[in-house]
Amino acid sequence: MVQTMIKNEVKTINVEPKVVINENSKTAHKTTVFETKDFNLWYGEHHALKEINLNIKENEVTAIIGPSGCGKSTYIKALNRMVELVPIVKTSGEILYRDRIIFNSDYPVEELRTKVGMVFQKPNPFPKSIYDNIAYGPRIHGIKNKKILDEIVEKSLRGAAIWDEVKDRLHQNAYGLSGGQQQRICIARCLAIEPDVILMDEPTSALDPISTLKVEELVQELKKNYSIIIVTHNMQQAARISDKTAFFLNGEVIEFDDTDKIFSTPRDQRTEDYISGRFG
Repeated sequence: MVQTMIKNEVKTINVEPKVVINENSKTAHKTTVFETKDFNLWYGEHHALKEINLNIKENEVTAIIGPSGCGKSTYIKALNRMVELVPIVKTSGEILYRDRIIFNSDYPVEELRTKVGMVFQKPNPFPKSIYDNIAYGPRIHGIKNKKILDEIVEKSLRGAAIWDEVKDRLHQNAYGLSGGQQQRICIARCLAIEPDVILMDEPTSALDPISTLKVEELVQELKKNYSIIIVTHNMQQAARISDKTAFFLNGEVIEFDDTDKIFSTPRDQRTEDYISGRFG
């Protein structure tokens, strides 16, 4: 279980310029899904996330960019409490999902992860049939009726834009699919439990360019019904598919704004240096 740091914990004073967050962006009127308030996270003595303040809006794609080791993946794993799997993790501050503090002891982690699904860097289908991969979550939630499961499987595969490719091979092992198809199967498996938010941790880093394009097109379609937070090293990808972008550096959010502004007129020199390739 994650332990909260006591208030009088001695902390290193951050002398860097204050994070640049534009509260007047063109998407500011949308409903907030995740609100992160002064959130800190330590792996033992390592201060991995430092005073994070971010608001994630619904029906948007929010990209998290930054060099390796800057806290991107740690942040999204905090959003569905996967960080609790690491025994030495400690946190302070708050993360609220739809106005509910996610680390409170009265918030069942299973309930949170039903609402906040995750797609990982490498495709990780179960060693089962395509059908059983998608039906797994609904079955865990008590759905046994085959007709209902059939409908969920088809709807989820259509939602992941892969139904036409696999509809005649539903009972074949998912390992027989290409890497790009496996990743879309994993997205369909996520959709099957009807989440509200989809977290994606470098979902195309192991894919070829054609498969990457299909996943990017899928993300654009999915944001009509879901809120998506995607970690990516690929700045061109962030520019193509996201509505807002947060630039992380050394565990801090340096700048958070509409994506077109981040990439055309960043307000922090460190952001400009990163997106122009001067480091990272």
